[in-house]
Parts: sequence; C-alpha cells; structure tokens
Amino acid sequence: MRTFFLLALFAGSVCAADLTPQQKQFRAIYQELVEINTSHSDGDTTRAAQAMQRRLLDAGFKPGDMELIVPAPRKGNLVARYKGNGTKKPMLLLAHIDVVEAKRSEWATDPFKLQEKDGYFIARGSIDDKAMASIFVSVLGQLKREGFVPSRDIILALTADEEGGPSNGASWLVKNRRALVDADFGINEGGRGELKAGKPLSNIVQVAEKLYVQYEFEATGPGGHSARPTQDNTIYEVAEALVRLRQYQFPVRLNDAARLYFERSAPQYSGQIADDMRAMAKPAPDPAAVERLSKVSSMVGLLRTTCVATMLNAGHAPNALAQTAKASINCRLLPDEDLKTVTARLTEIAGPKIKVTADPEGDAAPGSPIRADVIGPIEAVSAQMWPGVPVIPTMGVSSTDSRYLREAGIPMYGVSGLFTDPTDTGVHGLNEHIGVQQLYDGREFLYRLIKQLAQ
Repeated sequence: MRTFFLLALFAGSVCAADLTPQQKQFRAIYQELVEINTSHSDGDTTRAAQAMQRRLLDAGFKPGDMELIVPAPRKGNLVARYKGNGTKKPMLLLAHIDVVEAKRSEWATDPFKLQEKDGYFIARGSIDDKAMASIFVSVLGQLKREGFVPSRDIILALTADEEGGPSNGASWLVKNRRALVDADFGINEGGRGELKAGKPLSNIVQVAEKLYVQYEFEATGPGGHSARPTQDNTIYEVAEALVRLRQYQFPVRLNDAARLYFERSAPQYSGQIADDMRAMAKPAPDPAAVERLSKVSSMVGLLRTTCVATMLNAGHAPNALAQTAKASINCRLLPDEDLKTVTARLTEIAGPKIKVTADPEGDAAPGSPIRADVIGPIEAVSAQMWPGVPVIPTMGVSSTDSRYLREAGIPMYGVSGLFTDPTDTGVHGLNEHIGVQQLYDGREFLYRLIKQLAQ
C-alpha cells in the first residue's frame, strides 16, 4: 500500500451527507470526467469534452457559447465562453483533460474508477489535470445559475494532448484558432498548495516554466560476434558519454521567479535549508549553499538547466556486438537558455563518436509578469482561506501548456489552491490521489478567485 493510506488522519474527512448542493454537483462532474479514459493509447478526450459540454448546457449555457473541436480522432477539445459586459478583456481558464497511461495490474485500485478511501480520492487524473478541469466546469455552472455578469468574458478551454502524443490540444488551438482562446491573461495548472505534516505550508503560483527538450545520444558501429570483441563497442561509447554527462552540471543562473521563490519560501523552513534559501535570494549566492541545494531534487531545477539520462536501447542479440546504442537525455532548459549553446555543450560531453540530436517541444517562452491585478486577488483569496500561508511565485521545473500561450503573448499563471504533500501524490505514477477535503477547498478557492478576477 502507498504511504497516503497511512496519512489519512491528515486529510480530514468529508461526509457525503454534509456536502452542499454545489459540492454534490461538483463531485458528480469530477467523477464523470475522471472515469472517462483519456489516455493517449486507448482513451478518448472527445468523449470527455462532450460530457463537459452537456454539463455546461445543463447549467444554462447555450449551444452557441461552446465549440467542440476535434483535430484528430479521439482528440477533442472544448472551448466555451461565459459572456461578460465587455468592460475588460477576456480571461482564460485552461485545463487539459488527457491523462498519463495507467496499468490496472500495477494499481491498488482501478485507475479509471474514482475511489474515495481513507479521506482521499484515488484515480488517474484525480489531480492532473481533471481536478482543475472539473472545478472550472462546476464553477462556471454555479456562476451561471447565480446570474453573475462578469466584466470580462471568461473563456474555458479543456484540451487534449498535454501529456504526450501529437499536438492536438492547446498548441493546436493557439496556432489554428487563436481568436477562440485570445485573452488578457489565463489561469492554468502548474501551481500548487504544499502541505507539511498535513497543514498548509505555502500556496505556489507558477509564473514561468522551463523548456522541455528531448535529446538522443547515438553510437553506431560494425557490430560482430561477441566471441571476438573489439574496442569499437557502441554500448561502451554511450555508457562513457553518460558518465561524463552525470559528472557535468550546467552553470547556476537564477531568474527573478526562482529568487522570489527562495526569498518567500525561506521563512517556512528552518535550519540549514532555510539559511541556504536565503543565500540563494542574494545577488551572489554562496557556493556552498548552491552545492547543498543542488542535491535537493525538488529545488535543483530552479538553479540551472538540467539534463538527465532516462532511457537506453542497444543491441539486437545477446551473443552479438551492438551495431547501434542509443540513450535518451531529457533536458529542462531555463526560459532564456539558448538551445544551440546547450546542444553544443552536450555534443562536447558526448564525444566525437556520438551523434547528438535534439527534439524541443516548441520554443522557450518568456515568464509572465507579476501583475498586481492577478497576484493581488490570488493573495486576497488565499489569505481568506488559509491565513498566514504565503503566496509564492515560482518557475515551474516541468512543462505545462501555459508555454504555448506565453509564446503567443498571453500571460499565464499556474494556480490551483489544491494542497498536497509534494512528495506523495502519485501524479504520473501509481495510485494518484488527493485529499477529499483539499479538493473541496481547492474548488472553493477557485470559485472565489475566478469571480474576483472576472468582476
């Protein structure tokens, strides 16, 4: 069993009989969306988009307020518009409805059946990203029933292909249907609330993110019989290149978002790590602090561009010398990092016998400005719900669809109000889960935030 079953006492409990009508409607939407398989291999985001379209129609949206867009079979997107009075420019609510693959044989429960156990919701997509997607549908439905008239249009985009596969989601919409999603700013995943010992520690807002680039190291040779080995061995050549890669670290370059994260996070910690975080916020960080934080997996990505070997493929038979050996290198580049410089450095590390190729996911996107009209409401609503818990802007070390909007000039802010223990969520792994109380609290946070941003 996963650790989260042992931590149930921290999750709190929510009795179904105590749910408000809005929470009951939300739970039904959440369960329906979660239980539609939307993985790349055999899932269908079109079904999920159609289901959410019906939910919005039931809440009072008109058919003309929505468009179902299906660039490829099983790859549907839903774009809906909650019309305001036009005083302000539109805002965008973005959430992807595809999910990472999940094997039933490896999970404690059926990944595509929502389970409520020991104070947690458990399922693939229970957090990433069907929590926010179902919250957005639920909140817009509530606002519609309340007769709320916003000062700006609220655009909802539920999209495909964030987790992999062809680009039929947010990037496709930006390139092919820009007018549908054009906005003054947008809200998306990428932020998080962090729990420590079951209590809210910080509310993280993503204002920038790194560029995802997949590299490949490839060595080729004549091969031959394993009984007649030579020094010309493709596996050894790739292995030696990977050892050199392991020993290399890109230079530390802190951007404003990373410095702000360390500065505002330091008071939430104690001891050496708190001192090191304060040191990182200074113009010239202490090298010893850099070295210590470089060993913290959750923080190293804030310090520098990172590259790590993730997959190996070599040989065609156990009794033959490999004619080809390949290694996949996953890199996360700082937003202002030069791709050509990174490629040149990796080519140097790999050595003359290794072919190096790069496959970037788009172009690097600039960070979003720390806008008072966006961050201010986030701080205000957060203070209402979690007094004393700081709101901390940061750079995301992984990638989201926000980068496509930022590339197009639309500032994006990753904020969810969904609090989890960052070391134990199961996101992209086994038994993905979120506390029941934390999910309902996140829904309330986003309801208040969306309403305030749209006024």
